[in-house]
This record gives sequence, C-alpha cells and structure tokens, in this order.
Amino acid sequence: MHSDPIADLLTRIRNGCQAKMMSVDVPHSKIKLEIIKLLQAEGYVESHEVTTESKFPNIRVTLKYDNRRQPLIHSIRRVSKPGLRVYTAVGELKPLRNGLATRILTTNQGLMTDREARRRKIGGEVLCEVY
Repeated sequence: MHSDPIADLLTRIRNGCQAKMMSVDVPHSKIKLEIIKLLQAEGYVESHEVTTESKFPNIRVTLKYDNRRQPLIHSIRRVSKPGLRVYTAVGELKPLRNGLATRILTTNQGLMTDREARRRKIGGEVLCEVY
C-alpha cells in the first residue's frame, strides 16, 4: 500500500524516462488516469491504455522521445504532498519557464492544466509540475 499514489505514478514515469523504457505500468485509479490524459494532451506521453492482464487493472503509459532518443519529460515533480498541501489562487498562477512548463491542478471543476485554470479564472491545489 502506497501512502501517496500520485507520487508513485510520477516516480514510475520519471524512472521509465531515465531508463529509456518504451512504456511503464502503473496501478489503475481515476485520478491517475486523468493525470495521464492531461500529460498526453500536453504532448509529454505518447499514449495510454487500461490493461486487465493481471488480477487488478493497470494503466500502460507509452513514453514519448525525440529523434535523438531523449525523453520529452525533463523533470516531473510532485508539488502538493499529503503532509503539505499547496493551494494556489488564480492570481498566483504565473507561467513557469516562460510557459514551457505545465502544472496540473485539481480544482472544484476537475483536473486541469495551469493554462486552462488561468483561462477559467480559478485556482486550486497544485499536484505536479512537468517540463
């Protein structure tokens, strides 16, 4: 049993990129699936699929690389942790790395990127940062 399943997801993706693996498997949950869908929409992962090969369903995440076989995810880190929640108002949601980095937030309207949250003028809990 993991105490922080989102951090486990991010660590599996980070380790898979460093090892230059084609895909990684993570245990299935709704919030992990939504985070992976956002990462795919932003172009950080190639694809995903829910597999039921084992007793419990898994999500197989296909990682994305450039022409020189370098991962597109340079850094992926957890911001808000179970011991220290980080909430950000819409006025504090400034673009990171000149808009090249993406933050994933959980809001009262669901999971979304920081760009979408600024567009809708809502804040929320910052789950992770990716660039």
